[in-house]
Order: sequence, then structure tokens, then C-alpha cells
Amino acid sequence: MKKFLFLLASVLLTVSALAQQNHLYFTEASELTLAGKVFPDTPNPYERMDFTKYGGWDPKDINLLEMSSGVIVSFRTDSPEIAVKPVFKEISKHNTSGLAVRGFDLYIKKDGKWLWAGVCGYSPSDETENGKVRMVVTDMDDSMKECILYLPTYSKVASLGIGVKKGARLEKGDIPFRHRICIHGSSFMHGASTGRAGQTVPGYLSRMTGLQFCSLGVSGDCRMQPQFANALKDADVEAFVFDSFSNGSDKTVEANLFKFIETIQASKPGVPMIFMQTIWREKRNFNQRTDQAEAAKYAMAEKLMAQAVKKYKDVYFIHSNATSELHETTVDGTHPGDWGYWLWADSVRKPILKILSKYGIR
Repeated sequence: MKKFLFLLASVLLTVSALAQQNHLYFTEASELTLAGKVFPDTPNPYERMDFTKYGGWDPKDINLLEMSSGVIVSFRTDSPEIAVKPVFKEISKHNTSGLAVRGFDLYIKKDGKWLWAGVCGYSPSDETENGKVRMVVTDMDDSMKECILYLPTYSKVASLGIGVKKGARLEKGDIPFRHRICIHGSSFMHGASTGRAGQTVPGYLSRMTGLQFCSLGVSGDCRMQPQFANALKDADVEAFVFDSFSNGSDKTVEANLFKFIETIQASKPGVPMIFMQTIWREKRNFNQRTDQAEAAKYAMAEKLMAQAVKKYKDVYFIHSNATSELHETTVDGTHPGDWGYWLWADSVRKPILKILSKYGIR
């Protein structure tokens, strides 16, 4: 009897899923409007680098840059429901929030502001999850809505269908934010430990300011290496923001900083380069080894950036904060949670805007 009931439940779930899919129609997301990418034209539209154009990458670089963190789909629809149907090149088994690393996060504009609308996640299995339809939001009215959908932070997307109710309109959206600002950094910018894909520092900053902060976060791999400088010097952006002192050590900061600046400035004279000091990692509170390493790196960044802002025109140094008064914003001692990332974005928002305004970026 139990076996029969299990089979019956499986059949009913399958029929329900097919019925759900049959009343929707899907459009490939790349046929709509993609935003949030430092390099918009990539062979795979959901990846963040053209590996045929830029070389020198090691396997870790390639793995990270194939991930879709920061990629946004912009569209308009009057559908009362919105669904997704992804095919993953690789689905992340990362141990932070599944809604962020392998989920899709939707915002809809209301009264001139981006308001969270829905989220869906996938299980960490390429075999069972590819092509499955997930509803992101349902039971809305049939007014025309301006939408942005954030793609997963740590998974790799090969194809993505955006589903709406049959008979509803689905149109390309506008680029949702003004200008193009590259924000390159560590797992902090990549979105490690966020609850949803839209709760990264670049995501928060874009929605706070209306400016397009294009994410090139590379988890554990932002040490101002030459391969990144050689690609970024060709990036079609109006400004750079760097979280360059969170990975590596005092030695890598000393070895790479000035060369990194000079490589990019040789091709991008007059483009502002804003470096953020790294945040306090709560693991330092009691772990002496971590505290010593972080203190040495922090001090080296302070020392060299004091020189850099004098030596190079258009180079700036600002401080950031992701810690509350209670020191309760961390997830694992290294990465902040959503509230910590919001605090980080809020702490640098005004300094960044003040610098960008000098260059007519408003």
C-alpha cells in the first residue's frame, strides 16, 4: 500500500509539473536584456569572461569566471506569474545558501524603487535539476511590470528560459542602471554567504544609487594578478572599484599593487580607480594567527595606498565596514551575511558617489 501511494504521489507531482509548464511560454534570457557584466560580449552570455580574447588564466580563474554572479536579466511583462527553466553547465554544491549559489532572485520596480518580488532555488544535482521549471513569483496582477532577475552566484548557466503565462507580454527591458562601473574583488564581491543572489555588495550598490556596478567578483582569487589587469585595461567602463586587499597577503599587496595600477592606467587614463580597504574579519577576534596576517595586510595596504594616491592621478582609497556595533554580522568568521554586506555597501556609497561626481558620473 505504501509503495502504491508513493507511486501515485510521484505521478501526481509529474502531472502537476507538466500542467504548470504547459500554461507557460519561455523566452531565452539572452534574447531579452542582460546587464551587470564587465565584459558584455562573451561566447556564453551567462559567463563573465571571453576566454578566447584574453589569456593567461589558470584553472581556478576560469572556473570562477564561468559562474554567473552579478549577471542580471532585464525584462517587462504583464504576466501574473514568472518562472525560470535553466540548464546548468554546472550547479554549485557550495555550502552557503542554495537560494544564492543556485537560485534566481527577482526584483520588480514599484513607485520608482526596486522591490524584492520572489526567489527560487535548485538542488545541487545537474542530472535531476536541468530543465526543471521553478516558479519565482505567482498571483500578481496583470499590470505591466519592470523586472530584473539576478542569476546564481556560484553556479554556471548554459541556458535560461524566462517563463510567463501564455497570452501575456514579455519584452526586453531597459538597462536598469546608469553608467558602467567595474567592481572587481574577492568572495566578498562574488557573493559568498549571501542569502539571495541580489544581496551582494554590487547588487546593493546598484539599487541604492541607480548606477550600474558590474560585478567581477572572483572568490579567493583577487590578488591584482597580471591576467586580470590585462583584461580590465580593455573593459568598456567609466570607473573601477576594487576590493583588492581581502585576498592574498601583505606580500602579494606589495608585489602587485603598483604594477596593477600602471597596467590599467596605461590604457585607461583619466578613469577613476577606487580601492576599498578590506573589512574586519571576525575570525580575528580570538584567532591570533589570523589577526596577525590580517593586520599585516591591512597595514601594507594603508602604507602603499598613501603613496599611490600621491603617485598616480585618478587613484583613490576609501575605507569600508561590514560590522555592526554588536559584531554579529558574520556567517563564518570571514564572510558577512546579508546585513553585513548591506552595511559594507552603505559604508562606501557616499565616498564612491562623491568621487564619481568629479567625473560626471551621477
